[in-house]
Amino acid sequence: MFKNIIDAVTGGGDMQNHRQTVKGTVVLMKKNVLDFNDFSASLLDRLHEFLGKRVSLQLISAVNADNHGNGLKGKLGKAAYLEDWITTFTPLTAGEAAFTVTFDWDNEEIGTPGAFLIRNNHHSEFYLKSLTLEDVPSHGVIHFPCNSWVYPASKYQNDRVFFSNKTYLPAETPISLLKYREEELENLRGDGKGQLQEWDRVYDYEVYNDLGNPDKGPQHARPVLGGSTEYPYPRRGRTGRAPAKSDPKYESRLNLALSLNIYVPRDERFGHLKLADFLSYALKSIVQVLKPEFESIFDKTPNEFDSFEDVLKLYEGGLEVPEGVIKVIRDNVPLEMLKEIFRTDGERFLKFPLPQVIAVDKFAWRTDEEFAREMLAGINPVMIRRLEEFPPASKLDPKVYGDQTSTITKEHIESNLEGHTINEVIRERKLFILDHHDALMPYLRRINSTSTKTYASRTLLLLQKNGTLKPLAIELSLPHPEGDQHGAISKVFVPEENSLWQLAKGYVGVVDSGYHQLISHWLHTHAVIEPFIIATNRQLSVLHPIYKLLHPHYRDTMNINALGRQILINAGGALEVTVFTSKYSMEFSSMLYKDWVFPEQALPQDLLKRGVAVKDSSCPHGIKLLIEDYPFAVDGLEIWFAIKIWVEDYCSVYYKDDESIKKDAELQSWWKEIREKGHGDKKDEPWWPKMQTREELIETCAIIIWTASALHAAINFGQYPYGGYPPNRPAISSKLVPEKGTPEYDELLANPDKTYLKTFTSQFKAVLGISLVEILSRHSSDEVYLGQRDTENWTSDADALEAFAKFGKKIEDIEEGMKRMNNDEKLRNRYGPVKMPYTLLYPSSEGGLTGRGIPNSVSI
Repeated sequence: MFKNIIDAVTGGGDMQNHRQTVKGTVVLMKKNVLDFNDFSASLLDRLHEFLGKRVSLQLISAVNADNHGNGLKGKLGKAAYLEDWITTFTPLTAGEAAFTVTFDWDNEEIGTPGAFLIRNNHHSEFYLKSLTLEDVPSHGVIHFPCNSWVYPASKYQNDRVFFSNKTYLPAETPISLLKYREEELENLRGDGKGQLQEWDRVYDYEVYNDLGNPDKGPQHARPVLGGSTEYPYPRRGRTGRAPAKSDPKYESRLNLALSLNIYVPRDERFGHLKLADFLSYALKSIVQVLKPEFESIFDKTPNEFDSFEDVLKLYEGGLEVPEGVIKVIRDNVPLEMLKEIFRTDGERFLKFPLPQVIAVDKFAWRTDEEFAREMLAGINPVMIRRLEEFPPASKLDPKVYGDQTSTITKEHIESNLEGHTINEVIRERKLFILDHHDALMPYLRRINSTSTKTYASRTLLLLQKNGTLKPLAIELSLPHPEGDQHGAISKVFVPEENSLWQLAKGYVGVVDSGYHQLISHWLHTHAVIEPFIIATNRQLSVLHPIYKLLHPHYRDTMNINALGRQILINAGGALEVTVFTSKYSMEFSSMLYKDWVFPEQALPQDLLKRGVAVKDSSCPHGIKLLIEDYPFAVDGLEIWFAIKIWVEDYCSVYYKDDESIKKDAELQSWWKEIREKGHGDKKDEPWWPKMQTREELIETCAIIIWTASALHAAINFGQYPYGGYPPNRPAISSKLVPEKGTPEYDELLANPDKTYLKTFTSQFKAVLGISLVEILSRHSSDEVYLGQRDTENWTSDADALEAFAKFGKKIEDIEEGMKRMNNDEKLRNRYGPVKMPYTLLYPSSEGGLTGRGIPNSVSI
């Protein structure tokens, strides 16, 4: 009563003290900005706005719960609306628009806002970037990073919720936000039913049952990968498409023309009009238009390259294309794409940029030193290992595969050991091997039943006094014609054999390039990361510190993987045409997933396992490299430990002891789901971290970040610089080594270059392969690199922001150190005979084809 009297006297002090307005700024991008084909969207949205169907926002209290039938959810403020939608025009380029929103503010009711609901009553979706509240009483500015597509309200069961940039472990979440936190995760998990639509935000798991297309006939069938001991595999994102008609084990395929519509949660799709969107169209063009057209040209005129000068014409003058094909291309590929991707304005020439590997010297790639250097500084620098026994042994089961021991003898190599014996160089840890024998032999008979003709290989190398590697011998092996149990038939080649030696190096390149593409690249980065992305979105709230830590390292990955399943790694897709494993490509990768061990993906563990490093407490980071000038390992260790220290600093803000890890319910659910569902075919492996200690959490997060960022960059962005010139990284071989006494053998001796090109470089596959690796080696124009974030106010925690700033500075310093090493002429493996500095682990880059730069995520 007294309060009422006082209010009456003062003119309603409650209104004056508690009720006021708070201004907010919403940043979003309208759909018409992002979609060239939907001009009607903006007109319809303006009409809806005119009719009162507007975009509303309601603040949610972080401190006051509503006890009246709302399940202790935070109290809701009054609805406020985006202002001036009709008059806020956005340019028709990817442009953000800022809108004002004015909230009626009741300080006692709302107190601190911790989240807001948004309801889109328009016709079209928009991309909501952020809400910023200005001058909130007692709080100042509050940031709500959103970065999400908001579809019309009719597409959702509940209004969308977005949280402020505060970070909470589950047990520390304010009670008024807890229910919103839990419900949001339930929405993201979905119910596991039905076909998912573009506005669905569901993250769920599925096996790889969408690569084959049995409805098109048995030649298009491929095994289902995942869910069996025969074909184990990481899980992919579920789309829920109907089963194939001819076999319900398979998911039906999307029509090629609809490739870009394959379901991934909308926020995982390529963002704005970035280069990656453009790249997806380019990939589609290559597969849908150019591949069949090129096949028809080269089938009718099966031109092989006769000389290396012929290959160089692809970069210098261009390849002449028949007029009829140019017409088909002109009719189907937009002009701006012709200019950008195919460097032709519809004229009859197809021309490619000059790859770095031949930019300074057109023939240095053929030297033995460069052949060996690329095992340390090329695009597959993760294979070479130290040889600890001679002759090299096999781990294949002798009951099934007979004796697979190497046939290389000391007579083959001792004359090239700088005066040492084999036992001495093994003891001095100077003998190394590139071993593609055991991985390939079980599949080789099947692979060679296709148009491919190739070998399993072992290459022995000596670490010389000058720090470079010298190839000593190459062994090429075939399965025994009378059956696997009889062992292998092998031939050994040495450098003195000139023409045969060059040919043997080509076969090593073919196998290494296929292994690189399928295992080092696709399986060990793209495929193994996807289950972590799915589990993180299903089990860790956006409020969770580990979600905030890992989320930047997932950008675009599900999208590029889905596109890959649709047009690259599917039955008859571009990979099967351009890699030697042909139709066995993906099941070959499944066999090698059996050997994948999560803790060994940490770079120090990988180097120790391969014997190229040893533990040594007197060295930086406690690791001593046995090949001191090993550019990938030297630069990689700097990046790895920078990531590890950043993760440790960040996790220490939120987890003070091991007990806090055990008690984090979301974290434990996340880790359980990764092991049991995402990588479910390996759930019983003893090597999985138990996730009971801070050290286990730090190492796990460091491995995820390393794999998605630096490892992928080192493996991917050199594909065009090294492989854009097919003779240097041949991907397919169509003939075996010619036998003595045959016309082919005589031709090899008379014209070794022509034999090399006929064996490894067909025009059609070269042009298709170059087109693909050029696209896959490009950075998008809005790429976000290691040490950067695309959202400035991603957290409100000063300690976390300070640790991240320290990490960013460390990454810049590391890059400067790499540049200094590249100017040190003593470090010959950093530039090699081709005079090409090792830049693949430089963290920064511009957009385009640069051969450098570490994006945060597997984004292409």
